[in-house]
Amino acid sequence: MAEAADFQGTTPSPARRWLRRTGALLAAAPLLAGLLQLPLAASAEAAGQTSVKDASGSGSVAVSVDTLTPSVPMDGDTVTVSGTVTNNGRQTVTDAHVGLRVGPKLTTRSAVDDAAGSSDSLRDAIGIEVDGKYVEKFPKLTPGVAEHFSISVPVTKLDLGSDGIYEFAVSLNGQTSAEPWDHVLGIRRTFLPWQPGEADTKLRTTFLWPLVSTVHMTAETGSDEQQTPVFLNDDLAKEISPGGRLDEMLSLGRELDVTWVIDPDLLASVDAMTRNYRVRTGDNTTAAGTHQAVAKQWLADLQTAVADKEVVALPFADPDVASLAHNGTRVTGSLSHLKDATDVIDNTVEPILHVKPVTDFAWPVDGAVDPSIVKVATSAGADQVIARSDSLRETGGLPYTPSAARPIGGGTTAVVADARLSTAFQGDLTTASAGTLAVQRFLAQSLSLDRQSNKQRSIVVAPQRMPTTAQAQTMAAAITALEGGTWSEPQQLMAAAKAKPDPGATTKVPSTAAYPSSLRKQELPRAAFEAIAATQDKLDNFRVVLSDESRVVTPFGRATNRGMSTSWRGRPEAAQSFRTNVEEHLNVLAGQVKLIDKSPTKLSGRSATIPVTVQNNLVQGVGHLVLRLTSTNPTRLQVGGHAYDEQPVTVAGGHSQTVKFTTSAKANGQATLVAQLYTEDGQEYGQAVTFDVKVTEFTATVMLVIGGGFLLLVLAGFRMYTQRKRAAAREAEDDGPDEAGEAAEGPENPEGPNDRLTEESGVDGRADEPEQPSDPTPDTASESADPSGTGERVDR
Repeated sequence: MAEAADFQGTTPSPARRWLRRTGALLAAAPLLAGLLQLPLAASAEAAGQTSVKDASGSGSVAVSVDTLTPSVPMDGDTVTVSGTVTNNGRQTVTDAHVGLRVGPKLTTRSAVDDAAGSSDSLRDAIGIEVDGKYVEKFPKLTPGVAEHFSISVPVTKLDLGSDGIYEFAVSLNGQTSAEPWDHVLGIRRTFLPWQPGEADTKLRTTFLWPLVSTVHMTAETGSDEQQTPVFLNDDLAKEISPGGRLDEMLSLGRELDVTWVIDPDLLASVDAMTRNYRVRTGDNTTAAGTHQAVAKQWLADLQTAVADKEVVALPFADPDVASLAHNGTRVTGSLSHLKDATDVIDNTVEPILHVKPVTDFAWPVDGAVDPSIVKVATSAGADQVIARSDSLRETGGLPYTPSAARPIGGGTTAVVADARLSTAFQGDLTTASAGTLAVQRFLAQSLSLDRQSNKQRSIVVAPQRMPTTAQAQTMAAAITALEGGTWSEPQQLMAAAKAKPDPGATTKVPSTAAYPSSLRKQELPRAAFEAIAATQDKLDNFRVVLSDESRVVTPFGRATNRGMSTSWRGRPEAAQSFRTNVEEHLNVLAGQVKLIDKSPTKLSGRSATIPVTVQNNLVQGVGHLVLRLTSTNPTRLQVGGHAYDEQPVTVAGGHSQTVKFTTSAKANGQATLVAQLYTEDGQEYGQAVTFDVKVTEFTATVMLVIGGGFLLLVLAGFRMYTQRKRAAAREAEDDGPDEAGEAAEGPENPEGPNDRLTEESGVDGRADEPEQPSDPTPDTASESADPSGTGERVDR
């Protein structure tokens, strides 16, 4: 009845309502508790999973494979794997052991890439663990502590099947307090190439071994006979010293069957270090270089290493042909620098290494090509371009990777390096684990290439231009393992380029729009080539006046090549600083031949000679110069009877020469003269010197006044003479006849009165005669390099 009343909307008593609500709450309590426990359980489960895996699927224990030997096992071998396991979780791992696992056989190159991309993931298949006795056990792994392991297993126990590439993994099993059962907590996958027998058809593999460095030498040289070079810094000495990058490249490469790819600038720089050289220590200071012995040893070792090897020489300083193609071809003269960089190869490489290099190859950055790059690269004489398969991509649908040589038209061959093999040694390889994984991946890709087809093919590997020491060591380990394998044999680059092309291979060069934007951002800008062209114009203007232009043209020509170097990519500020320093140093040298400043000058009279001094502070003589003196107001003052006059100039080194110009005044007042040096072809040389000349011509009235004054002086002198003569006569009369007789008879006094007057008056005595205004002044005094003083008078 009560329930019926509730349903019908009647109002129950308060007591009854309280009892009913309390009962409902008690009945719902277990359900609420269960609902609250669901998210807590889910949270706990998630926490447990986090302890095992991170967001990428990696385990809580990091597994590092530091060594795997042999890299290419054969029948009867024992495979040894060593490395470390590190507990990166928060809980101690107990009852742990490291084991080996053989995964499925990888039949494609893409499968190798996929396995390498998930080398530590627990989400993918992890294979079956090898026989349990080939393990290393650890009672516990403390968080943050690395433990070393080493496991050796006979290759027969790996149960490898047919030839191919197998996924090979090292895993760590254990348990934690949150997950108290045995399970995989960490893994590291790598590859095991399995080809115990000789391949039916071997790959012919060409591996380029680059000896390339950054720019080290400046355009500056000493004034001595040997022209002591100046280096930007001492970095090259560090690179070629024992343990340095280039020393390691040389030491490793001499034991390998590779094609050496060398920048002649590197050879020239090291060769310069074998003699006296200087190193910049500040903006205007240098110090003597001290690494001559190191440079001599490195060159001697290199000569031995390449004695019987193929040597490919890049153009001098390794010009950036892609930057030149995209940004420099519209700048006048830029292509000629590439030709100069190619022409200098023969005069650099062979004299130093005593081997004749191959000069037919151009190597754009990362092998990226487009039609403009190919055109520029071949403009200097190269007929073969080293490209890469991620640029010149296969579009013909071939089921295999074709040979490297591809005819691309115009008699040019693209030698297409394999992108996967060429990029296998990039990144940080300083850890043993990273190096080991890179070697095994390289070998896996190489064997996968061979197994694609029974056709005879030539494969080229073109790594990065300047490998680090760790990268070079990893490359050498991979080449050594490959040479010990059964599916590949070494081949020289020239042989690969001349190999028969695959008729189905792609030969179409990608468009300019397909050029990678990441590479385009690193290119030298057009402004760089414009700056180089401006410096070249100054050099051309300077060289024509030199008696020995080679002392300037050679160092600045090589500096121009260095300004276009590929090594400036990614370093725009350093590149601009280098170009600026080259131009500034050229300005300093050219400024050593200059005109001495002149102060305002006075010209009194109708004509006069004006001297202008040319100073040469160079150690060599200069000539083929013309000095022009121009009057800006020829109606008032003319030079040589015209508005200007010119005279040839030749000045010995360390001397000055004064050139005299005849000027003629046409009217009084101030005139301005401009002195300017010119080359024989009419180009201005250096700064002009401008000075004022104040003309004060003598008029006819002034001459009459001067003449009248002179006549008065003559008349006054004559009057004095007659007065003295009369006075002497009177004195003679006053003395009387006797004295007069004595005077007349006295033979002891032969001089008469007139003679004495002449001597005393000094009219005819030239020794004490004062200088007359009409006398000509002496010729020009000895010259000084300092500006002439205020109010300088000129020669008349």
